[in-house]
Amino acid sequence: MSTGRSHPISGFSKLSKIGKIKWLVEHFFRDPESVMRELTSYWHANEEQQKILDGISENTISNYHLPYGVAPNFRINDRMYVVPMVTEESSVVAAASAGAKFWLERGGFRTEVLGTLKKGQVHFLWYGPREKLEALFPELEIRLRSESAAHTGRMEERGGGVRRIRLLHMPAVEPGYYQLDVDLHTCDSMGANFTNTLLESFAQSLTDFVESHPSFSLEEREVVIIMSILSNYTPECLVRAEASCPIDDLGTFPNGMTAATFARKFELAVRIAHQDPYRAATHNKGIFNGVDAVVIATGNDFRAVEACGHAFAARDGQYRSLSDCRTEDGLFRFWMDIPLSLGTVGGLTALHPMARRSLELLGEPDAEALMQIVAAVGLAQNFSALRSLVTTGIQHGHMKMHLPNILLGLGATEAECARATAWFQDKTVSYQSVRDYLLRIRQEAPTLAGRS
Repeated sequence: MSTGRSHPISGFSKLSKIGKIKWLVEHFFRDPESVMRELTSYWHANEEQQKILDGISENTISNYHLPYGVAPNFRINDRMYVVPMVTEESSVVAAASAGAKFWLERGGFRTEVLGTLKKGQVHFLWYGPREKLEALFPELEIRLRSESAAHTGRMEERGGGVRRIRLLHMPAVEPGYYQLDVDLHTCDSMGANFTNTLLESFAQSLTDFVESHPSFSLEEREVVIIMSILSNYTPECLVRAEASCPIDDLGTFPNGMTAATFARKFELAVRIAHQDPYRAATHNKGIFNGVDAVVIATGNDFRAVEACGHAFAARDGQYRSLSDCRTEDGLFRFWMDIPLSLGTVGGLTALHPMARRSLELLGEPDAEALMQIVAAVGLAQNFSALRSLVTTGIQHGHMKMHLPNILLGLGATEAECARATAWFQDKTVSYQSVRDYLLRIRQEAPTLAGRS
């Protein structure tokens, strides 16, 4: 293999796609021809579709495929959904489907959008008298709104736009440090590009205002813009999902566990996640197993959604469970408030062909409807995980879902997979136990052949 790893390359982004692959395989792989065939084999057969995928990212050389699955039987506000999910873990789709099916006959999920505000900030330094800037802020706000009209006009026509602009002074960060704190409603768009463009416009208007206003002295005319950027923490873009029923209607559970016992253990499990951040991190990860899968399937930004959700979980200074549970007066109530900044128009939702199909599958929801669907899936995922934890344990079902992957990794034939699946129906699945089983039946095969 070449020592190409130790040498930089100039102009890589200007190479053709084949040129990029050729350089990579020749310098980083033991079998260049085989790797090149493999990378090109994942290209989309439709050249136009491949051009779209290539344009979404940078230095694209191939496609990285993830399974696209669906979870049926979601009843949300009395409407039925089949929900698309993109994830590499089979138990995620299975858990969402199981949660949906459990609540289907118990009224389904009730959801409600509690707010849709998103936030952007202009961070700047100014060393004049704070009182003077605050006194002139109403005039500055008028100018900010007026000079940004070209950016906000179309959004306002759709019912969105700037809702509030505040001047925040934060000398604890650094003397003279301020923010323009902006609340926005971006309708059915996630609004990242709109927000950042608007904020940069605000920064320019702020600079011009201070430089030209007669109330400022010569020494007070300098504004240092640090940055203008949206915030992915959107606690006022919030949705609630809930599932509830009489405790007696929960049914019975494995090992003879009664509904009352299940409800008590379930509520305690959620309470633990409210107090113990070690448990809360895994608890919330389970929620995002479902949330992320739908967010990815619909072409939204799962990284922004996760960052916001985890910040929200720590909003009182300790990281806590996003979901909550109460059992009172014979009623089991399980709910979650989660911030979800999502879009259904523009961006990847319009470009990616499978994102468009996902939205079509969901009935072409607007952003608020998508928020509710995603929240319901996250709650269903959390319910299924906790139900397993407080009854059979998480590994019982989890590892059975991984059995096909283990068999594939061990090179099992179709006949061996069928035998192994039947064998492990009532047995504990582990990598070691599956490997031992395959070894045993492979050793038996020659013996049986000899007897025949």
